[in-house]
Amino acid sequence: MAKLRVGVVSPEREIWSGEADMVIAKTVDGEIGIMPRHTPMLGVLVEGGVLTVKRGGGEPDLVAAVHGGFLSVADDEVSILAEVAELGSEVDVARAKNALDRAQASVEANMEAADAAALKRARARLRAAGEEVG
Repeated sequence: MAKLRVGVVSPEREIWSGEADMVIAKTVDGEIGIMPRHTPMLGVLVEGGVLTVKRGGGEPDLVAAVHGGFLSVADDEVSILAEVAELGSEVDVARAKNALDRAQASVEANMEAADAAALKRARARLRAAGEEVG
């Protein structure tokens, strides 16, 4: 079976690269699933989205919180260029829950766009870590 070559990078570092059966990402146009032989495309990633890389072969899925950036697909190669990204396995759940609580309180008190973005980021980090988020 054909595989995708996947690379996930942020300005700070290469987050992950390898082969996968499928990539699922949330773009401004909606959630998209990419499999081998996908039509070439360019997408804009949402702030506070979750990226899932299905590796197949019994390997666990790779899950990451992705905060903005771009996704490019061409010739079975998927490039995720994220403004900020964090693997679910790297998320400090206690800190992320604390950040979520602070962001929720701030949104309720201020209703500012920056607070809403912080809320999206905190929720994405917890989802990437496998936590249930309301």
